[in-house]
Amino acid sequence: MNRFRRIALAALIPAAALSFGLSATLAQTPSPAPAASASPSSTSPSSTNPSLPPSASPAPAASISPAPAATPSPAPAASASPSPSPAVPAAAATPAPVQTADPFGQETTLEPRKVVMVKGTANWDSAFDTLVDAFKALNTLLDKQGIKHAGNSMIVYTSTDDTGFTFLAEIPVDQDPQKLPKDMSIGKSPEGKALKFVHRGSYDNMDNTYEAITNHLDDKRLEAKDTFIEEYLTDPLKTAEDKLVINVFVPLK
Repeated sequence: MNRFRRIALAALIPAAALSFGLSATLAQTPSPAPAASASPSSTSPSSTNPSLPPSASPAPAASISPAPAATPSPAPAASASPSPSPAVPAAAATPAPVQTADPFGQETTLEPRKVVMVKGTANWDSAFDTLVDAFKALNTLLDKQGIKHAGNSMIVYTSTDDTGFTFLAEIPVDQDPQKLPKDMSIGKSPEGKALKFVHRGSYDNMDNTYEAITNHLDDKRLEAKDTFIEEYLTDPLKTAEDKLVINVFVPLK
């Protein structure tokens, strides 16, 4: 499979490690505070009657001790409230649909379909505009004859070099158009075993996709034919270029 002239280089920058500082400020300092509050309470009664207060002071102390004993009892009731925490897995279940990743290197078999096609050549600098013009010419022909699409538009790359490439723009149809221009014809789309990849984004960004495809073929030691097919799941005539979704098929030898 021919490599693109423009291979984008991706620089991976390792993320900096984050250091977390924990400040240990415990509530032990307030504990002496109640001790200080008890001292003035004991001095105030001793000033009135030194003999009686010592006996009376233990009584209020005993009355105070059961009060805090009652307060910890509702604490377990509060601890029971965290039991609804198992609801967190429900939130964790939400990323499940996100795991629907696009296929990358999925084995598939292409079935031949009747297509109306137009041949063309393009330079890399104006590649997408050239492909869009080819699709416009095919659509104009089909619209005039009232023929509807029978599938997604496709580009079949037949050769590439440093300056540009040659291609076939194809649109599947169920009936044969009449009075075709010289550069158009009726034929069949590619068929046979192939690997399926998915590209999302602009056409200019496809260099990254094809670089990943080339690496995948090298890793798997697979030999591809000297062609590849792009199936446009989104209409390139109506979709913003950065919103394109394209199936890339790489036929295998």
